[in-house]
Amino acid sequence: MKLAPQPATGEGSSPVFPAFTMAFQPIVDLETSEVYAYEALVRPLRGGSAADILGRMNDQNRYAFDQMCRVKAIELAARLELDGFLSINFLPNAVYEAATCLDKTLEAARRAHFPLHHLIFEITENEPTKNIRQFKEIFSQHKRHGMITAIDDFGAGHSGLNMLADFQPDIIKIDMELTRNIHRDTVRRSITRAIISLCKDLKISVIAEGVETIDEAVTLRSLGVSLFQGYLFAKPEAGRLPMIASGAIDAVLAAHEIHLTAGVDPYASPAARGGMRTG
Repeated sequence: MKLAPQPATGEGSSPVFPAFTMAFQPIVDLETSEVYAYEALVRPLRGGSAADILGRMNDQNRYAFDQMCRVKAIELAARLELDGFLSINFLPNAVYEAATCLDKTLEAARRAHFPLHHLIFEITENEPTKNIRQFKEIFSQHKRHGMITAIDDFGAGHSGLNMLADFQPDIIKIDMELTRNIHRDTVRRSITRAIISLCKDLKISVIAEGVETIDEAVTLRSLGVSLFQGYLFAKPEAGRLPMIASGAIDAVLAAHEIHLTAGVDPYASPAARGGMRTG
């Protein structure tokens, strides 16, 4: 995948929202040691956090904001010559008509010559879905155009397994609350292992979010995860496609190989390793 270190300018704005741009964070594939996709994340153009913009969103302007973010992400990704997958967050309650919700997305992709099959749309579990039937139709519209669908923050939101029972996306992103310190937490490992097994049965790809340490990455890799996103590999950068942190992928692969060679899960409980907890 082509990496573009140079920044790209570009503003989105409205009378309600301040000027904003998109930051990009890579999702890496440890099977290939390459970038799998970049996620576009909204950021104020003149400094601040995403919350400064998202805090102004309400039922009246949600749809317009969702459309502006889609267009801005596609335009900037094309300008940065991103030739892989682009992942865009999707607000399900922002859409009123499933048949027309993609009009601006399709037009932006056409203008930017960005292939539709390289677009991933993530719905966050943190926002309750008000109408599951409409939600399924919206995602069906995306799939009809060859786009990839994903559930973001899986395991920490409103719908969880109920949403998965009604709709099976192409990708599930395991929330950072489950991946954080997973090497030290047997409960989180068991839950994550079950999610990964379920996704394998349903032919759903898994991305581990919020990975910050080699220990977390090695544990998740041992559980069968190959796609990773988090500060261990790169932080989001506004207006550019960031480089992967030097040596991060090699360090994880080397540590994982050591654990495979040892033939013992270093993060398993003493009982699981045949030992006994004392004291």
